[in-house]
Amino acid sequence: MLQRIILIVIIATVLVSCQFSETMVLNEDGSGRMSIAMDMSEMMSMMPTDDTLELKTDSIISFKTFFDEKRDSIAKLPMAEQERLKLLEKYNMRVLIDPAEKHMEYEIFVDFTSVEEANNLMDGLNATESLKPATAGGANNTSSKKKPTPQATAVQYSYKNNVFSRDGYIKDAEAFAKLNDSIKSLESFMEGAMYSVKYTFPKKIKSVSIQDAKISNNGKTVTFQKPFIAYLKNPDELDLEIVLEEN
Repeated sequence: MLQRIILIVIIATVLVSCQFSETMVLNEDGSGRMSIAMDMSEMMSMMPTDDTLELKTDSIISFKTFFDEKRDSIAKLPMAEQERLKLLEKYNMRVLIDPAEKHMEYEIFVDFTSVEEANNLMDGLNATESLKPATAGGANNTSSKKKPTPQATAVQYSYKNNVFSRDGYIKDAEAFAKLNDSIKSLESFMEGAMYSVKYTFPKKIKSVSIQDAKISNNGKTVTFQKPFIAYLKNPDELDLEIVLEEN
C-alpha cells in the first residue's frame, strides 16, 4: 500500500495540478510539528479508477510500524541504509481521499522535540525505496547490491536564540544534475505548480528575510509561496531567516 502511495506522489510531481505546502507549528519549548502536504485534488480524474481510489480514505501510516513489519528485509540492507531508515521512524504519512468531493491529499509529518528532527522530512517520500516488492524474476532490492537512489537535495532547519532558519542545499551533485536534466522535459507541464510555506511561532515575528512574505494579524504566522519548478532547480529558493521578538 505504501509503495503505491509513493508511486502516486511521484507521478503527481510532474503534473501542473499538484500543489505542495510546507507547514510548521513551533511551541514555546521548541517542540512542534513539521509537515509537507501534496494536494492532488485536481488530478483525481487522471488516476486509475480502481477500488483503492474509489473508497473514501482518511488514515495515518506510521513509518515505524511499517519498518517493524519489514524488519527482516531491512536487516538485509547495508548498514548505512538501515541507519537512514532508522532516522525516519518518527515520521508518519496521512492519506486523505474523498472521490465524492474530488479531494486527494497526502501529508508527510513529524512531531518533533527539536526542529532539527525535521531535517529528514524530504527523505520521507523515498523511505521505502529499498523495500520494493519482488520483481518478476524473483529478486528484490533487499537481496541485491544495488544502491538506493541518492537524495539530490535536503533541508537543514534550525531554531536558536529566537532565530529560525531554513537552509536548502544540494546533497548529491550527480543526482541533482540528473534531476535538472529531467526537469527540462517537464518544465512546461509544471508551470502552475506552487510550493507554499506557512510557519507559526510562539512569539511575534520581528523580521523575515523574504521580501514578499506575509505576516498574520497576530504577528506569529508567516506565509509565502514560490513556483515549485524554481525550487526544484535551486534548493536555495526557499531559504529564509526569521527573527522573533524577545517577549
